[in-house]
Amino acid sequence: MNYKTNFIFGSHNHMPYGTRDDEFERIYRGKLKPFISTLYQYPHIPAVLHYSGVLLHWIERNHPEFFMIILDLISRKQIELLGGGFYEPMMTLLPQADKIGQIEMLTTYIRKQFGKRPQGCWLPGAAWEQNMVGVLNTCGMGYTFLEDSRFNREDVRGQEALRPCISEDQGKLLTVFPLSGRLHAELRQKKASLALEVFFKDRSSQPPPFVSVFPEDIFVEPGDAGTPEAGIHQFFEALSRIMETAIELTLPNRFLKTHQDLKKAYFPGSSSRQFLITYPESNGVYSKMIFTHVLINQLRGDKSRKRNAREELWKAQGYNTYSHEDDGGIYRNTLRNAAYKALLEAEKITRDRGKFIPSLMTFDFDLDGEAEYLFQDKNINYYIKTLGAGIFELDYLPKAWNYLNTFARRRESYMEEPAIEDGYRRAAFLDRLLPRDFTLRDARENRFTGSRFCGNESYQAVEIDKVQKKAYFRLLPREDLPFGSLELEKRYRLKTDVLTLNYALINRGLDPREFKFIPQVDFSFPGDEESFLRIFTINAGEKEAVPREGGEFTTMSAVEFQDLKNETIVSLLANRPFDLWIIPIRTRCRIYGEMTEQYQSTCIMPIHAVALEPGERFEIEYRLRVYH
Repeated sequence: MNYKTNFIFGSHNHMPYGTRDDEFERIYRGKLKPFISTLYQYPHIPAVLHYSGVLLHWIERNHPEFFMIILDLISRKQIELLGGGFYEPMMTLLPQADKIGQIEMLTTYIRKQFGKRPQGCWLPGAAWEQNMVGVLNTCGMGYTFLEDSRFNREDVRGQEALRPCISEDQGKLLTVFPLSGRLHAELRQKKASLALEVFFKDRSSQPPPFVSVFPEDIFVEPGDAGTPEAGIHQFFEALSRIMETAIELTLPNRFLKTHQDLKKAYFPGSSSRQFLITYPESNGVYSKMIFTHVLINQLRGDKSRKRNAREELWKAQGYNTYSHEDDGGIYRNTLRNAAYKALLEAEKITRDRGKFIPSLMTFDFDLDGEAEYLFQDKNINYYIKTLGAGIFELDYLPKAWNYLNTFARRRESYMEEPAIEDGYRRAAFLDRLLPRDFTLRDARENRFTGSRFCGNESYQAVEIDKVQKKAYFRLLPREDLPFGSLELEKRYRLKTDVLTLNYALINRGLDPREFKFIPQVDFSFPGDEESFLRIFTINAGEKEAVPREGGEFTTMSAVEFQDLKNETIVSLLANRPFDLWIIPIRTRCRIYGEMTEQYQSTCIMPIHAVALEPGERFEIEYRLRVYH
């Protein structure tokens, strides 16, 4: 008897919140439109389609004719639409209320646009924890998909282990379909039509009972005729030929109506939370998301305000900010900027207009078991950690912009050329003690031999004055480190949106010390091209423009950044003259298969040549201001 493999063919489509319109249009013309118009010509090929809410909303505004084709495909029962989170969130990282809210938002949208409620759910990145069963069941979802590598079970071996299963949590059930990792990989490595034929032609005498796949590359790779449609047409022709002998194309709900004898299984969780450890910048967005979620929950009495704040919060929960895949993910400053902007808009909604009281709050913001210090004024937030006693978040609320949305340089596994690795999260006022002969070239090449980087040392919180909005930190001598006889004191004060930082360096050793003191600061702007950013050094009231690639500058009193997109100025002023190094920080990463360079921040290194006798102090004051 000739058994056929039950085969579910699907298409997953998403563009992150914060993507430019021209990128949406490029993907629409190169991928979405060719696929759906070609599928329409093959009524015998059923397909499962998933479009994120972000993408559907853009299509509705720009190409409503696309929805008409979807409606026709639904009416002839050729497709099933998958639901999920509206903003394609990393589900495992969300509070329960946000998981449900995001799913219901997309479900409502699909029902209104297409007249049918989705019964299955797409999980971005197949991010999974067992309690997702209860969440999806509560939202009316009957099934989802996970990689087949998670279907390995002690009681079943081989191909029989790759059947759909029933999974359970707290008495609630969900069907889980396996996604074929092998077929997915072959479709990415070979011409799609060829990979499909080889996969099923090479089957054993006992064919796999079930296969499902959501391929990617066939939608963007041109075929022999040089168009995306030609490549997709070839794929569907190959699929049609294989249907005659090897596969039975089906849809999830159609399959479940005829297969009631599914085994029960539990599945291991994904490693999405480990990503927050590997990339502290991602943890920064996550921590801000949790903090904002708490602020929204504290709102009472105004349901409309609370709903608006939640919808802004959900925009920042996109999967791409918590991943690093072919689209660049966390490396893309535009996506991180969009996430922070949404979170700050939500935070603004939670503040009572005209009633906000400036404050200094002690709170474990980044969820590491230690308190951070949150300065909050009408227009400005400054968040400080004891590690380095530096500022790790600087929010300008009128423009909903975080000027410390930085990103460290790293070497990823796919990088063939040597890459600089920072080894720390870039922030503001991370202090360095360096030999007197240290040069700008050393800094550019990240060669800090014989130096002391206080940004990786824990300062003591000596005094926190919440009334006066002052915070005093001290770093004690460390004889095991270079320049270890030096003690540092940092005193922050926030007054009317101006942050003042007073430094004191004391030589606690028995010998004189000569060194360079650099309070390193990184600011993140929309970009470093002239249309985005202009930098000026200031000396005796005279301004001098800084070239895009930065450089070395001597004897100045201030440096000024003009953020042209946000129409904002960031200025740093000192009460002593200083020299200055300016270094643009850019990272290399892979986006849609191509290596590219991303602007991340502009590093400024004010330089003070210091000589201290035993017991002697060096003091300097900085004033940081952000204004429109």
